[in-house]
Amino acid sequence: MIELEGLTKRYGEKVAVNNLSFAVRPGMVTGFLGPNGAGKSTTMRMILGLDRPTAGDVRIDGTHYDRLKDPLTYIGALLDAKAVHGGRSAFNHLLCLAQSNGIPRARVHEVLDTVGLTPVARKKAKGFSLGMGQRLGIAGALLGDPRILMFDEPVNGLDPEGIHWIRTLMKSLAAQGRTVFVSSHLMSEMALTADHLVVIGQGRLLADTSMADFIQRNSRAYVRVRTPQPEQLSDVLAAAGITVVRTGDGAFEVDGGKAEHIGELAARHQVVLHELSPQQASLEEAFMRLTAESVEYHAHSGSGATGGDAPAARSWGEGWKGEG
Repeated sequence: MIELEGLTKRYGEKVAVNNLSFAVRPGMVTGFLGPNGAGKSTTMRMILGLDRPTAGDVRIDGTHYDRLKDPLTYIGALLDAKAVHGGRSAFNHLLCLAQSNGIPRARVHEVLDTVGLTPVARKKAKGFSLGMGQRLGIAGALLGDPRILMFDEPVNGLDPEGIHWIRTLMKSLAAQGRTVFVSSHLMSEMALTADHLVVIGQGRLLADTSMADFIQRNSRAYVRVRTPQPEQLSDVLAAAGITVVRTGDGAFEVDGGKAEHIGELAARHQVVLHELSPQQASLEEAFMRLTAESVEYHAHSGSGATGGDAPAARSWGEGWKGEG
């Protein structure tokens, strides 16, 4: 378990993390969400002792990270897949980590096989594509067979097969009773992976709840109805005290009504329906609604001309075959 209590981090006058308190529990995948600049990476760095809190406390299974003996056997983390000595092979990179944490050499072969890098184990990491670097970072996190795993943007650079693989891996780790804490900007992927959500904005806790409750509390649910008899249906629903809103494509959106009840009313009055579908907002829509006031960096549509602040295009070299 990871426990944060009043965790705060200031850089001069800038408050990056503001009095965060929450727990990441075993047996589930906990998603860590927030807009850019919300303080997610700083929080993860403080969990691992890479940044010192200005105030508050964070513990891993009741102990500070710097007091853990052989920490990779307690918590494995992927924060930056590029944090690898490029001149070392994948095998030697993992072997160095293993030897510094009392982990048997055989375990290096096991995790290389788990992440699919055995065929390139002796290749230097500097030649790896982004996706292969991610796999190597995940192998490092798994190396000590820890009870707690923490991933920051683990699907970056992965192809569809790789994304499916890491999603399945995280779910299986949680099913084994491990603690899995994952940060990602890919809402569609988080919706498929996470059981619980911790959401922060401008360093403050905004939500600490289950995925289902988060979407329900921060989104609009309605029933979409389409019929060739719009006037009759509108009259029937109005008589039942149900308010409808017409959409641009000729359908109705009904708030506060159940699809079953609407269908029964239509059938009773012989109104033909071509569509009757309950609609629930996506995780992305719920997230955008909750964090609207916490977004620090706003993009604005313009004429498309590049000005002094526009980033230059950058090309990336080819790596080894695999995700790039």
